[in-house]
Amino acid sequence: MNTIPFCLPKQITPEIFLRDYWQKQPLLIRQGLPQIVGMFEPQDIIELAQEEEVTARLIQTHQHNGEEKWQLKTSPLKAKDFKNLPEKWSVLVQNLEQWSPELGKLWQAFAFIPQWQRDDIMVSFAPKGGSVGKHYDEYDVFLVQGYGQRRWQLGKWCDPSTEFKANQPIRIFDEMGELILDEVMQPGDVLYVPSRLSHYGVAESDCLTFSFGLRYPNASDILENFCKALEHHSEQLNSSDFAIPFRLAPNLQNNGLLSPENIATLKQQLISLLQNSSQFDDLFSQAVATTVSTRRYNLLATEDEYYPEELQEALQQGDIIIQDANSKIIYTDNGNIFINGEWIDELNDTECQLLAYLADGNALDWQTLQQYVSQDIPLNLLLDSLCDWLDNGWLLLDTE
Repeated sequence: MNTIPFCLPKQITPEIFLRDYWQKQPLLIRQGLPQIVGMFEPQDIIELAQEEEVTARLIQTHQHNGEEKWQLKTSPLKAKDFKNLPEKWSVLVQNLEQWSPELGKLWQAFAFIPQWQRDDIMVSFAPKGGSVGKHYDEYDVFLVQGYGQRRWQLGKWCDPSTEFKANQPIRIFDEMGELILDEVMQPGDVLYVPSRLSHYGVAESDCLTFSFGLRYPNASDILENFCKALEHHSEQLNSSDFAIPFRLAPNLQNNGLLSPENIATLKQQLISLLQNSSQFDDLFSQAVATTVSTRRYNLLATEDEYYPEELQEALQQGDIIIQDANSKIIYTDNGNIFINGEWIDELNDTECQLLAYLADGNALDWQTLQQYVSQDIPLNLLLDSLCDWLDNGWLLLDTE
């Protein structure tokens, strides 16, 4: 069950959004996520940006000979970096759900998009006039105003041929074409911006904007993980099933030549093998699940330690267990579980079902836990597993 409703307007169902808006056109949702209001103030983000393990960027804008010049400093940031700043500047902090489980829970508002597409939550603080320039992103994003006001302009669609300004430390351009949206966002407002749509946000006052980013996997990452899976399972595979059949063309070719025709033939034979081998399908599924469950940022070590007796007591008193939004839990159709880039293959069927239940955004309470108890899987075994998963940082114990 989702404790936080979807951020969509009443007249737009998830099906309508996915059909008419997702990666097609932007959508402004007034008061789509009011739960974020009051969670953070600007000083919270400035202080967090100076923490040793935080990934942050400080962007400054200077005028030089009548032209804007941009300056970028990446973490680690120090208190001195925030002294004597120009009028226009911004600080951006990545992976904010690592530092705020309460913020991480707000991913539930976007649960109509599969979890495997989640990237991270970034926050941008800027004083009045601050901006990161006109740009586009290679990912879809829901921009949520958490504090103050920011004016957003959306313009042309971009592609890899779009030229950026030369000799600047960030990817920005001057021309956004005809504007299709020009609105000021208030705290609680949400703006969906599809991948590659140009956008430009300028702070109308001291403001915090939270970016819930969603990505597709990179082809090179999938291929890399596919090769790792192929190598890992090489001893179990029938090598004859993976041999690429090849016949030479009837015309004679030079003895030392690997011709374009040879390469094209091998390519087509490899594609045919990939399409018609169930073993390849299994390995490719594993490679994709490994790729999309991998987080871009390392997890912090958890300090809490959980014990079965204490966990049982907490659940009996009304606490619930939910997925920690800082971890990615993915399951495939055959029931395999992948967490943070690893296939968790030592689980029994009941444990897989339990993790899949939590990955779908459900909360586990004491009554629901009883449904997973059986003669083969007693309560003490499930409590042990839950304690391990809590210790690993996969799950959170929460007071409902």
